[in-house]
Amino acid sequence: MGFSPFKMPIYRSKCGLIILFLMSLCCIHPIGFSQGELRVGFYSRTCPQAESIVSSVVREATLSNPRTPALLLRMQFHDCMVEGCDGSILIDNGNAGERMATGNQGLGGFDVIDKAKAMLERVCKGVVSCSDIVALAARDAVFLRNGPFYQVPTGRRDGRVSDISHAANIPEVAAHTIGTTACFFIETRLYNFTQGGGSDPAINPDFLPKLKAKCPFRGDINVRLPLDPVTEETFDVQILRNIRDGLAVIESDARLYDDRATKRVDFAEAMVKMGNIGVKTGSQGEIRRICTAVNGVPFSFISVAS
Repeated sequence: MGFSPFKMPIYRSKCGLIILFLMSLCCIHPIGFSQGELRVGFYSRTCPQAESIVSSVVREATLSNPRTPALLLRMQFHDCMVEGCDGSILIDNGNAGERMATGNQGLGGFDVIDKAKAMLERVCKGVVSCSDIVALAARDAVFLRNGPFYQVPTGRRDGRVSDISHAANIPEVAAHTIGTTACFFIETRLYNFTQGGGSDPAINPDFLPKLKAKCPFRGDINVRLPLDPVTEETFDVQILRNIRDGLAVIESDARLYDDRATKRVDFAEAMVKMGNIGVKTGSQGEIRRICTAVNGVPFSFISVAS
């Protein structure tokens, strides 16, 4: 019997699909979608090197650290889910900041964004927003892992608010084809999923002992394991086969098999749609000079900026 449940589009270089359940985001999160004044090639006159600079930084970082693509892809998702796609996840304002929220644990790749921003400021001072760098870097990261290359509308401006309380309920709605997770995030699924303390019945019974061996009861919750144990560093459809066969590592991936709509999402279209969530354009927000701090606001007061 063929792999018929998942009718996926075939992309250039036989790339695969990471499913973002974007058709439900408007229902589960108050931020709406807005194209605003975004457009492909927004910097073609003001900073024509913008996209190539970001691409080169991402490529270099990926060569140094193979986990970089997964980190950058996850970063964009988490940024867009709080305050919209405005780079608020990048602001470093200590324990009060958005990036310190429980749902943002394990985020990385900030140094890649900072390096790209520094290079852009040298050639196009005050032109390219940090939020656009996040969107471009996620696209380039996916492409470097054999994913589709898609056009990214740009023109976002950066937000001025970073507040941990705003990130209290970040949804996890992706099928993860690259990257890792920690035992902390699957502990309940393995040992306390049912009332009697059992495991998630959706886990393949042959796969369950392997997960428990990696993440023993009351063991080290910081141990990391691949989200796609078959092709960990390749952007492909193997994760969909894993989900079908009960080999999904985290619950949100496993639940995607329960919803027929999530099996037909075009990845590139979904990423562009996600990148339009709550964007700031025109006179809204600002173009930060550095991505970790709001312009003109002392470090310790960033969380209350408006």
